Amino acid sequence: MHTQLEQHVLSAIRDSRTLIPGDRVAVAVSGGADSVALLRLLESLRGELGITLSVAHFDHSLRGAESSADAEFVRELAQRSGHEFMLEHQDVAAAAREHGWNLEDASRRLRYAFFQRLVNEGRATRVAVAHTADDQAETLIAHLIRGTGPTGLGGIHPVVGAMVRPLLGVRRRELREYLNSRGESWREDSTNRDLSRTRARIREQLLPMIERDFSPAIVSHLCDLARFAREEETFWNELVEDRYRACAKSGPCEVKIAIHDLLFPLPLTRSQKEAADEGTVPAAFRALTERLIRRLYEGVRGELRGLSSRHVEHVIHLATRSASGHRIELPGGISVERAFGDLIFSAAAAESEATQSGGTWSQAEAYQYIVSLPRRGAATVSIPELGSCIRLKVIDWPGTQRDTKSDGEALDADLLRNPLILRNWRPGDAYRPRGRRQPRKLKEMFLAGRVPSRERARWPVLECDGRVIWARGMPPAEEFCAREGTRAGVVIEEDRL
Repeated sequence: MHTQLEQHVLSAIRDSRTLIPGDRVAVAVSGGADSVALLRLLESLRGELGITLSVAHFDHSLRGAESSADAEFVRELAQRSGHEFMLEHQDVAAAAREHGWNLEDASRRLRYAFFQRLVNEGRATRVAVAHTADDQAETLIAHLIRGTGPTGLGGIHPVVGAMVRPLLGVRRRELREYLNSRGESWREDSTNRDLSRTRARIREQLLPMIERDFSPAIVSHLCDLARFAREEETFWNELVEDRYRACAKSGPCEVKIAIHDLLFPLPLTRSQKEAADEGTVPAAFRALTERLIRRLYEGVRGELRGLSSRHVEHVIHLATRSASGHRIELPGGISVERAFGDLIFSAAAAESEATQSGGTWSQAEAYQYIVSLPRRGAATVSIPELGSCIRLKVIDWPGTQRDTKSDGEALDADLLRNPLILRNWRPGDAYRPRGRRQPRKLKEMFLAGRVPSRERARWPVLECDGRVIWARGMPPAEEFCAREGTRAGVVIEEDRL
């Protein structure tokens, strides 16, 4: 016959499917009351749940003999219960110094890395952690004090990957009463009473005062708030992911989005169209635009750590108030550049040379290949710097519709002198495009063709006898164009490697 608490936990696990039959559950036991109670509760329920149990303990090595005594206590607890015992020792203080983390952050990172290894090594399918309703309430208060957005109001999640928290709906005092009724002992962590720590002051002073003087149900209210926030966040995540897949274009180390799609990520209603201004974010879309910016950043960096609401506002300003070619730097080595009607999020390290030279040209991006044009067939040049190959194909003239869309896109083979040079654009490059009376600088043609400044340094051009005769996407040089009387034309094509 189960106690009321055991039945409550069983129902909660079944309703949420936090654990399912066949799971091999490693119970994270620190030695404290909450984790010991979790182990005993799951032991009493494992038959109904269809699960097997083991015990995992992480020794932070922060409290000397006290830490060692905790580990020994948990070892004996596991042995008495017949559970496999898995122990990890880490010097958390040394890791914190090495990586510049605070002790709490270092402890969390290393502890959860240990738990994840247990899953990766096949020693468990789930790791159960003993966070309670009180932990949830304390976390929300800490987030509010520090400053948070809607995502932070979600607090501690019941399931994150293989980590599960079956006790988020249980008060801490209920667990102690449960252990006392069973005659169970546990260990007390002295750092939990260290009032120099914000979390300890919330636990020992602030939350009891709110319960006593303002709202006896504050813990329940905060847990409900966290649940509502998580439900809202699930909806937002699905919507943002849908807009990201529809609007963003990913490339090597970068993600690009049209500014219009960022500012207007959903179709406008008639009233919204009447009030729409391309230079602002509509109020109805503001929340979605901000979340989409975070997703674009995450798409390049792989995480959101360090990105604040102030950074998001800078991206919006770049999209609405800045001219093409302007850029901003974000945490984690990520840059955002406005390229005409697009924003390009990229890993700044990958383009550091271009950045140092104003995003236009750098020697580090230079390339040059010699091309010998055959009398028949094609000459193909692979250009790793572009991630593409360029093919110069010699065809009978006049060309067929399949070979070229118009005469203006082909060169006259008889006017070309080997060897040709295929290279990247350089400042000062100029030639007279077909149909023009005067030469034009390629830089001017880039502006007219809306070529982003960050792409210009690697832009391919073809040189003959020291003269530029072709540039990607531009009309060929007037003096070398195929025309009436041409016997063999040269069509230039480009394919991805």
